[in-house]
Amino acid sequence: MKVLLLKDPKDKDSGPDPYTEELGSYNLEATLIPVLSFEFTSLDSLFEKLSHPECYGGLVFTSPRALEAIKICLKEKSKKEAWSKSLKQMWNIKPTYVVGKATASLVEEIGLVPQGEMAGNAEKLAEYICSREKPNSSALLFPCGALKREVLPTVLREKGIPLESLTVYQTAQHPDLQESLSSYFSQQGIPASIVFFSPSGVKFCLQHIQKLSGDLINQVKFAAIGPSTAKALRDAGVAVSCTAGSPTAQDLAAAIHTALQPANC
Repeated sequence: MKVLLLKDPKDKDSGPDPYTEELGSYNLEATLIPVLSFEFTSLDSLFEKLSHPECYGGLVFTSPRALEAIKICLKEKSKKEAWSKSLKQMWNIKPTYVVGKATASLVEEIGLVPQGEMAGNAEKLAEYICSREKPNSSALLFPCGALKREVLPTVLREKGIPLESLTVYQTAQHPDLQESLSSYFSQQGIPASIVFFSPSGVKFCLQHIQKLSGDLINQVKFAAIGPSTAKALRDAGVAVSCTAGSPTAQDLAAAIHTALQPANC
């Protein structure tokens, strides 16, 4: 059976994509289609703030893209040297809070130690941070996207925990998205399951998928990587067959495998 994953492939240099591999272990044939493109912004401002760890109580990352913004900064020789020489060590005295294993692994790549990756979503990470931070302490620095959800900032604000957000990337529809979807459906047919990885993916893809599927759309099992994406699908009138227990390839593949069993049809 075929599964369509609406996400970017993993960087080829870091090995095969874990989602296609994990689904393959269940004899499911997965195809990846990139949905989003990203434009990085405010990188000078980002590094300026990273250069003053003494002003902050720690870091918060809820997206791999925010780490990509830092990695772009560190491509510049002088900034990389400053990071390696002292800044990294100064930040490592403070907590670095993250959502999910993908974000955690990128945090480790820049030499920091992630905390809270098992939280799995922004709501649970906010609870985790609140259990560890004191009200009215130094602000946590939160590099994020323009479309960030307000759950985490709202919860921290209500608990009196300061958070300084900085928008470091903008999200747009991938320029090849509609062509890629049309090509997939014409060549592969209707997949058994379609997986969404973000509310933005729902916004950019769903109508086109509904058009391409026609009357056969009721045969498709729609899956979501997490609760916010599942909510976006339900808000759009789509029945969600399964949501990953945590945002990992293992949990997602297991959930899809269960949803595709004949007893669940």
